[in-house]
Amino acid sequence: MSRIFITGSTDGLGLAAARTLISQGHDVVLHARSRQRAAAIADTSAAALSLVIGDLASAAETRSIADQVNAFGRMDAVIHNAGIYLERSRGETPEGHAKTLAVNVLAPYLLTAWITRPDRLIYLSSGMHRSGASTLDDIDWKRRPWNASQAYSESKLYIATLAALARHWPDALSNAVDPGWVPTKMGGAGAPDDLEMGHLTQTWLATSDEGAAKVSGGYWYHRQRREAAAEVGDVGFQEALVGRLAELTGVRLFAERG
Repeated sequence: MSRIFITGSTDGLGLAAARTLISQGHDVVLHARSRQRAAAIADTSAAALSLVIGDLASAAETRSIADQVNAFGRMDAVIHNAGIYLERSRGETPEGHAKTLAVNVLAPYLLTAWITRPDRLIYLSSGMHRSGASTLDDIDWKRRPWNASQAYSESKLYIATLAALARHWPDALSNAVDPGWVPTKMGGAGAPDDLEMGHLTQTWLATSDEGAAKVSGGYWYHRQRREAAAEVGDVGFQEALVGRLAELTGVRLFAERG
């Protein structure tokens, strides 16, 4: 059985994934943004290994989340599930970043740097990543007029690209998942895709011993590998993105870069 940490596991796909993994006998560490959110899943957390609390919009609280997770020992897998969708405004985190960028990209980037490297990393992207702009000069939306849909699409392009940096991690499997447009609180009741397949892809990648699941650098939809946007596999774009995220956070993902 595996030990797995899932961000954003108080509702939607994260909670569904957690319940599936717990039912299979895995040790799951849940994550809630606040104690109030944690209280809403008391039945699930009682069956989990533990639950950590912290707001991913804050770098300081993201650091606390990493420290809480590391206190349990090394995870076998981390599912970076948490995300926000159409924010009405840019917002501003304690560090001054756009909230969509902070939660959807900077937080998983920081957790990847700070949590002891697991065997498997899964990042939740979206088919909307194909609408993301490849220019990186204003990824924090400080100069452009706010566009919630574009900001979300770009965040999902960046997170798919982060997953594709698997070549830097020969000791880990790293993949991105498009769960589809599923009927969660984020997706809405009328979303057409299969909720079960939406979360079973990431649980499969996190735990399966099937050869098909033990690969790295893939982009997945309903347990099928799909072609991601060209930028995701572009080494130049990957390196530029990682450099930009290091500038914004003050944290380098690859220490050997100096």
